[in-house]
Amino acid sequence: MRWRTLAIGFGFYVAGLIAMAPATLLDARLAQASHGRIRLADAQGSLWSGEGRLEVRDGEGRSAYGSAFAWRLSPASILRARLVYDVALGWPAARFRLAAAASRVELSDIDFRLPAGVLGLAVPKLAVLDLGGDLRLQVGTLIAGSGYLQGDATLQWLDAASGLTPVSPLGRYELRIDGDGASGQVRLRTLQGPLSLNGAGSWRPGTTPVLTATAQVPPRYRDQLSPFLRLIAVERGPGQFDVRFPQ
Repeated sequence: MRWRTLAIGFGFYVAGLIAMAPATLLDARLAQASHGRIRLADAQGSLWSGEGRLEVRDGEGRSAYGSAFAWRLSPASILRARLVYDVALGWPAARFRLAAAASRVELSDIDFRLPAGVLGLAVPKLAVLDLGGDLRLQVGTLIAGSGYLQGDATLQWLDAASGLTPVSPLGRYELRIDGDGASGQVRLRTLQGPLSLNGAGSWRPGTTPVLTATAQVPPRYRDQLSPFLRLIAVERGPGQFDVRFPQ
């Protein structure tokens, strides 16, 4: 009974600290973890609940994509030594859960879309391609920590396009990450379209994901697509290209 009383008392103490901590601390943490590429602008409220604008920025710190972002802590989670948040992203809002415990973060029930141009921010070498279409991110459950990755996530590129080629759409593509505990295996495959992209790689939390891919272009599209691919890939033969990320 005594330990239960102490646990409840400690829970109220932690809750008080979270309720008083300003939401701007989230912006500082995101900026540090992403080297300034992800920021929480106009943050209002506290770590308990608040709202702001989640922004993805280029290397010069300029905002290139932003979306409404709000969060609310589940009070009961504090007593279980976890911080579980209900998160809303975008408008209309896509809702998911984020749980933090010790040195791990768990994401679950994610399904939202964002413009494909964000790829040029996440992977700078793609910026020159002026990418278009939509990205759809889906996560059942993904747990990440220092040297630990468990679960799966899927990123689909829908109605893929580029401002450098008249071929549109280029197709539909899927990048999947499967974590086995120590690291994650990355797979790239083509779902549909004249440009065939396939690849494999790995990712360990705390490091940059590595992906080696091949691109194949059928003869009827080579004049339109080969110049576009030469900007980021090595041409191995007629209609055959190799690309590695990062490079």
